[in-house]
Amino acid sequence: MFRFFKSAMGRKSCLGVDIGTTSIKIVELEGKKGEKPMLKNYGALEGYGYLDRVNNAIQTSGLKMFDSDVKELLKILLKKVNPGTTEVVASIPPFSVFTTLLDIPMMSPQETAQAINYQARAFVPLPLTEVTIDWIPVSEYADERGIKKQQIFLISVPNEQIVKYKQIFSDVGLNLRTLEIEGLSLARLLTSGDPTLTMVVDIGGRSTSISVCAGGFLRYSAQIDFSGGSMTQAIASGLNISVQRAEELKKQRGLVGTGGEFELSTLMSPFLDVILSEVRRVKNNYERNYKGNIERIMLAGGGANLKGIESYVQKEFGLPTLKADPSQKVVYPPNISPLVSEIGAPFSVSFGLALREFI
Repeated sequence: MFRFFKSAMGRKSCLGVDIGTTSIKIVELEGKKGEKPMLKNYGALEGYGYLDRVNNAIQTSGLKMFDSDVKELLKILLKKVNPGTTEVVASIPPFSVFTTLLDIPMMSPQETAQAINYQARAFVPLPLTEVTIDWIPVSEYADERGIKKQQIFLISVPNEQIVKYKQIFSDVGLNLRTLEIEGLSLARLLTSGDPTLTMVVDIGGRSTSISVCAGGFLRYSAQIDFSGGSMTQAIASGLNISVQRAEELKKQRGLVGTGGEFELSTLMSPFLDVILSEVRRVKNNYERNYKGNIERIMLAGGGANLKGIESYVQKEFGLPTLKADPSQKVVYPPNISPLVSEIGAPFSVSFGLALREFI
C-alpha cells in the first residue's frame, strides 16, 4: 500500500509484522521474487492484561497507539526471534484507516486519479492534506445500460499514523518498506489466484475484522469490538475463575463437548453469535450494495483455532467455512509440520504481509 523502499534483486528475506490490539506477531519469509517463499522464522508476544482491564492494550480503536509499549515489545520479540533481515512490511488495523469501494466510469489512469481525488473529499472524514491516499483497481464491469465502469478500493491513512509507524520501526532498528491494512494481507494470502468471493473473519483478542476478498483483492472491510476476549471474559465470569484459566479452558475445549465442557459452549456461544450477527450484517450490506454473492467464509486470527467453530459458522450461514491455511502460498520447514495447523490462522496477517515481497 504505502511503499518506502525499492526491493532488492535475487534471494531475500522479509519480515511481516502484525501489530494487533493485544499482541505482536512476526513472520520471516525467505525466497526469490515469483517463487513460493519458505517460512524461516516466526514469533509472537501476547499479553492477557487486556482481559482484566479494557485499557490494557497495545492500541485501541480510538486511533491511539502506545508507542513506548510497542517499541519495548518489539525489542523483546526481535531478541527472541533474531531475524536475518531488518526489512519489514507492517500492518495497520482497520480502525486506523478509512476505506470505501467506489464505482466510477472507465477512463484513462490520469482521469481516474483526478476522479478519485475528487470523490475522496466526500468519503474521507479528514482534510485531504492530513491523509495519504492510495487506491486499488478491483474489477471492471458493464452496468445495466451497458456503460463500462470500474470498481476502485479507496484507502486513506492519517499522515500522523504513517509517521508514527515509521518512527517506531526506525527506533528498533528496522526498515519499514511498506505499510498496509490487514485486509489486503489476508486477501493476498487467502484468495490470490482464486476468484471465489470470500468473507474473511479475523477474530482477534480485542476486535474482529471482516473482509470481503476475491482474486487477491480486498473489496470491503469492517471492524467490530466483539472478539475472542469477549468469550474468555464470559467463561471467567460464568465459572468464577481467572481470565488466564478461562483462556486455557477456551483453547482446550472450545465449542464441543458434553457435561462441564458443554457449559463452556453455552457461556461462549452468545458472544460468538453477536460476532456472527455482525458478519451477517456486513455480508448483507455488501451483497445488496455491490451485487456480489459471498460464496464461502474463511476464519483467521486466534479465534479460528476455537474447536468446533468451523462447523458452527458453516451451520449458521450455510456456506463452506474453512480455517485460514498459509501453506497454500508458503513452504514450511519439515521440523515445524506438526505446528502448521496451530500457527496458520493466528499468523495469517503476518504471512500475508511478508508474502507481498515475493509476488
